[in-house]
Amino acid sequence: MSKNLEKKKVIAVILGDPNLADPVKRGQKFNPEDLEVVGILKAALDQLKEYRFVYLDNHQTLYNDLKALAKKVWLVLNLCDEGYMNDPRHEDGIPIFLDKLELPYTGCGSRCMRECYDKLFVLQQAENLGVSIPHIYQDIREIQQFPVIIKPRRGDGGLGINAQNVCYTQEQLNFAFGQLQSEDINIQQFLSGKDLSLGIIGNPPANFIILPITEDDYSKLPKNLPPIAGYESKWLPDSPYWQKIQTKEADLPQKVLRTMVAKSIMLFSHFACCDYARIDWRLDAMGQPRLLEINPNPGWCHDGHLAKMCGFMGIGYTQMLETIIQAAINRLGLK
Repeated sequence: MSKNLEKKKVIAVILGDPNLADPVKRGQKFNPEDLEVVGILKAALDQLKEYRFVYLDNHQTLYNDLKALAKKVWLVLNLCDEGYMNDPRHEDGIPIFLDKLELPYTGCGSRCMRECYDKLFVLQQAENLGVSIPHIYQDIREIQQFPVIIKPRRGDGGLGINAQNVCYTQEQLNFAFGQLQSEDINIQQFLSGKDLSLGIIGNPPANFIILPITEDDYSKLPKNLPPIAGYESKWLPDSPYWQKIQTKEADLPQKVLRTMVAKSIMLFSHFACCDYARIDWRLDAMGQPRLLEINPNPGWCHDGHLAKMCGFMGIGYTQMLETIIQAAINRLGLK
């Protein structure tokens, strides 16, 4: 190894395991497009010449691999949004390992991941903090006003959410309820306004960036389909949703913009998000923003929402990744 390479700070990058099943991805496995995304990531990180990156994606040996590297690694870039063993229910498993090994890492800790994975818990907590949310129904029999959307209380990647989850009648709701086959669900008012995402990189109250708010544009969808970005739009090429939803920079009244920014910063801090996060909102019929969910470990891929937000701001993909790394360096006080 050359002396120049030895001087570079070593960053271990944790990714999903391509050799394991993945319940969220198309066909419940890593596909060529998923491997291509990882290749683009590696090429982007390779542009950051002051670091040497090592990649860890074998979850069977992950803990021991991290332990072996512990004295050499300066920082861990946790990009495993699939969850430990590709199980989204165990997304918190990675920071648990890293904390146990006392390794500094990007992104939030296990508690934040665990809490934000529970979408209903987040909404209930947010409402207690004065954040507007969609009306939540505790009982399927109490619903008097449609439409509503029914979805898993816990989930990731749009899993369990598709067109039939938006219900305009009691019959449709009963059918969707039966399809989910779970008592662990969330039934809430379906909002008709703009579908919005706000990204934060950095750590409030100082040294952070609010990225341009994006809107999912559903204007190219067939009119008989509900305007949602569920599982079909993300993973099923044969779906009428596939590549029909465009992401654009949102055009919002200043009052709405200020509300979303202020509430997002407050929620970021309350749930102990770190370094970057994406907060999803939707406008109601009156044009007022209501919280949908918090993503403390959002997708990092080159064509994901976070990268698109950065693009609207003139921040390229490599720069986005570097900004996330720098946010962690600042927060952790690394030299």
